Formats: sequence, C-alpha cells, structure tokens
Amino acid sequence: MIKKKYIYLCAINNIESGTCNEDCKFCTQSTKHKAIILRYKRKNIQDIVDEAKMAKKNKAIGYCLVTAGLGLTDDRLEFVTQAAYAIKKEVSDINLIACNGIASIEQLKELKKAGISRYNHNLETSQSFYKDVCTTHLWEDRYLTCQNVHSAGLGLVCGGILGMGESNMDRISMFNSIASLNPKTVPLNFFHPNEALPMVHNTLNIHIAFDLIKKAKQIINPEKLMVAGGREITFKNYEYDIFKYGANSIVIGDYLTTSGNKATKDIKELEKLGFEISTSCDK
Repeated sequence: MIKKKYIYLCAINNIESGTCNEDCKFCTQSTKHKAIILRYKRKNIQDIVDEAKMAKKNKAIGYCLVTAGLGLTDDRLEFVTQAAYAIKKEVSDINLIACNGIASIEQLKELKKAGISRYNHNLETSQSFYKDVCTTHLWEDRYLTCQNVHSAGLGLVCGGILGMGESNMDRISMFNSIASLNPKTVPLNFFHPNEALPMVHNTLNIHIAFDLIKKAKQIINPEKLMVAGGREITFKNYEYDIFKYGANSIVIGDYLTTSGNKATKDIKELEKLGFEISTSCDK
C-alpha cells in the first residue's frame, strides 16, 4: 500500500507592519531602510479574525500572528493575546502561532494561556554571519528566545533565510544550530531582494536552493519542513518540486510585505500532483 504524502498549509498575518527599529539588512519592515511597504501599528482585530476564517477556508491548519519589532512589549503582548482570544472564539479548530520577536518565558506563557500553541522565532543565519546582517541585537538573543519557547511549554517553529551572501559553511552551521533546538517546524525562507535594502541580490540559484532543502531535511529532520518566503521567485515554474527534496509544508497566500500565490492556485496544483492536504497537525 502506497503511503499518502500529506502537505501542511500555513497562513501568516502581518498584524503590525513596518514599525521595527532594528537594522536587519534583509528586512523591509525596518524603518531604517525606507522600503515602500504598507506600514501600520495595529491591525483591526475583527479583520484578523475574518482573515483567520479565510485561512481556514483555504485549508490552512496553522495561522501565524506576526508583529514587527525587536520583541514583545507589554502593549504588544496585550494586542496579540486579544487577537488570539478573538480568533479562538470564532475559529476554534485552527492552530495559532505567534511570531513576535524576542520574548521571555513569562511572556510566552501568557501567549499560551490565550490559545497560542506554537511560537516562531528564526535564527535567520549562522552565529558567525549574523553580525554581517544585523548590528542592533545579538544572534544569542534569538537562540535564548527559542530555548524560552520550550521552557514555556510551546512548540517551537524555527528556521532562517538563505541567499543573503552567507557561505555554505554558514548554512550548515545554521542547520546544526536549528537542529540543536529540536523545533516542530522549520521554515526556510529565500531572500527576496528589494532596492531599498542594503542587500541587493539573492546569491542562490535554483539548483543550490533545492540542495539546501535536501540538506535541511537530512540535518534537522523536523516534523514539518516548510518552504516559506521567496518560494515563488526562487523556484519559479518548479516551485512544487520542493516536495521531492524533503519539504512537506508551505505558506499559502501573501507573506509579510510581499505577495504570494493565490491559495486556490496552490491547492489546485497540490491536488493535481496527488498530494493530500492535511487537516491536522498530527498527520
């Protein structure tokens, strides 16, 4: 009997956009880079709930609440928890993920109380290369937050960005660091160039990108290996070949400040290829 291959779909919602004061060279949400993006402090909570309903309709089993900024402040924590409570009232069967930067154990426990089951905090790159892409906080701060996620009893989602000019040694180092944290899900993002950013080019070609998915699978071997931001521009007409190399999850719809495929397109293509779209985190 042939075992079915399940693909896990996740949607993300940029509930606070473009307000970050950090200087990460890869990020259009930094106020320092003056990228032309939509910027707002707080999205309307009912809009967030309605978008969660749409994500569920589009077969997403995960819904991630993302805020711009270094980490969780008191008012940001209150906003995220309010949004989580509101979503759970109307969309009880969707898995809530939060992605709000550096966080303490106590703050993460408050998110868990509000119905959030996982926390996404990416290492972004290797420990040694991080200083070349960000100077306003430390890679070690990111690693500590990932450890805090486990201590708070949440599932960890942790990945990084590829194609920022890092060496292959940096990539393997990042994969090993992620593996040491034992995350449930590993999102691999592929750098999306923007003329406003200090980084201009993605240094990968499609063949290297496929090989990096394969290496991430071999080294980390998470429950869910997700290809997230940059999927469409990196893999173009071969974007669904990512599943041949070990990926089993994608982000549907738009990303934080860039557009993605329409969810209906992804769903149609996955079904045409014979994949089962998972209705649960457990399969």
